[in-house]
Amino acid sequence: MEAYRDQYATLFNGGKKVTLIGISVDPDTALVSWMKDANFPFIFASDGDGAVGQLYGAYLPATKLDNRSLYVIGPDGKIAYKAQPFRQSSADAYTELGAVIDRLSPPAGGSD
Repeated sequence: MEAYRDQYATLFNGGKKVTLIGISVDPDTALVSWMKDANFPFIFASDGDGAVGQLYGAYLPATKLDNRSLYVIGPDGKIAYKAQPFRQSSADAYTELGAVIDRLSPPAGGSD
């Protein structure tokens, strides 16, 4: 997750109307503490029972963890991009993600 934090300003700011939500099966209290300690600029949601992960096909019942996945939901509410698993240590993965976000984001100063 630290890779997302380090890429946040480049990928998700700059007037793009993007909301990043990190989802984990960890308890909410652990997520809040970890988020603050690691200085994350975005929010996290606890998926304690794996229900969200199951809906998105990311939950691994054998480990009771979510597979590291990334979904971009478009303005129409549909999945516009899916990386499963997301290769967080690959620069190419962020280039590809940035292109998807740019494609879905309205141009600066434009109407939305």
